[in-house]
Amino acid sequence: MSEKLKVGIVGGTGMVGQRFVQLLNAHPWFKVTAIAASSSSAGKTYEESVQGRWKLASPIPEDVKHIVVQDASKVEEVAAQVDFIFCAVDMPKSEIQALEEAYAKTGTPVVSNNSAHRWTPDIPMVIPEINPGHLEVIAAQRKRLGTSSGFIAVKPNCSIQSYVPALHALLEYKPTIVVASTYQAISGAGKNFTDWPDMLDNVIPYIGGEEEKSEQEPLRIWGSVVNGEIIKASSPLITTQCIRVPVTDGHLATVFASFENKPSKEEILDRWLQFKGRPQELGLPSAPQQFITYFEEENRPQTKLDREIERGMGVSVGRLREDTVYDYKFVGLSHNTLRGAAGGAVLIAELLKAEGYIQAK
Repeated sequence: MSEKLKVGIVGGTGMVGQRFVQLLNAHPWFKVTAIAASSSSAGKTYEESVQGRWKLASPIPEDVKHIVVQDASKVEEVAAQVDFIFCAVDMPKSEIQALEEAYAKTGTPVVSNNSAHRWTPDIPMVIPEINPGHLEVIAAQRKRLGTSSGFIAVKPNCSIQSYVPALHALLEYKPTIVVASTYQAISGAGKNFTDWPDMLDNVIPYIGGEEEKSEQEPLRIWGSVVNGEIIKASSPLITTQCIRVPVTDGHLATVFASFENKPSKEEILDRWLQFKGRPQELGLPSAPQQFITYFEEENRPQTKLDREIERGMGVSVGRLREDTVYDYKFVGLSHNTLRGAAGGAVLIAELLKAEGYIQAK
């Protein structure tokens, strides 16, 4: 393998930024060479900047402890030290859009964990196993931004990863209606039980903006590229409820689905078992070998037991059965900060590198 690509993490001190730091430690292709955050963290070492705020069970990797955090708004300075960046900042949407575009215009690819650009027509929103073809809009985006090498690619919302892969494997049967309820971990709000005591012994039946994202983003992922833009799919019709539950990590979904051509249970299980995407074909470092795992047990998947499947990058499914109102119902589970956030973004970056979109400057 040639020299590792140099990576910057913009928004490196928050929970998702910390996951990036953890996942990129000893990554075979990428090495963290710059970390940027708000001006209040700038000038401190990474270890100092997350003092008392490190939320992960594993310790801060030695390689990054002494990196001096930079001001994320000093785009040229940060971009000069890296081949590409991951972006996971907590700012108003318009400011995130401007910041990500500023990085892209320096010729620096941006792999974003933020929602700000998920509906920009020429920016691909990617689950690598599902819609790698959407990367072709990058050519049109580069033209718009006036850069030959910079661009932005984004990761979709964490809530949809628990059920969209299972439905995607069944697209040939044309799902028409999908009803999903998600039971989402508190790390999805960037919190743990220490800083959110209200969540102990509690369920909150509302997560701002989450239902709209969960209903609309799958349609963009299943959309098609037309004249350098992504046009969203018109079906299936999706309705969701998103609930916050007292678990640390892992988003679980209960799903009901009807199909134009109803498959048999055996056909569904076969499609799930056999499903492979581009990351599996390419053998990308973060790719799960088995993307969708089906549990035969009646009481699985369970959040605590199964969220770490395939290093947190796999999706687990269980309880497939026929339904009295819809054709089928099942339960899905994914790890929201691994597959759903930082891990999903790292996998996108690996795909972009393998397909020639990210290179050493």
